[in-house]
Amino acid sequence: MKVTALLPDTLVSDVQALSHGRNITDSLLKALSEWVALKRVTALDATVKKHPLQFADGFSAESVRKLNRK
Repeated sequence: MKVTALLPDTLVSDVQALSHGRNITDSLLKALSEWVALKRVTALDATVKKHPLQFADGFSAESVRKLNRK
């Protein structure tokens, strides 16, 4: 997608320096991809905090190890 955006030169320079992109487009792609991934992990973390994972009754690591060794 082609986009026109007004961004501060200092911000673009920082993104290029930190992302080590080949050009501005590559640098922005890397930065935006990492930002989206971080936000997804943060959202998942919040969901797990609200609804912690629970093991099924009778679950044990030993029983899983025995099952995997068969």
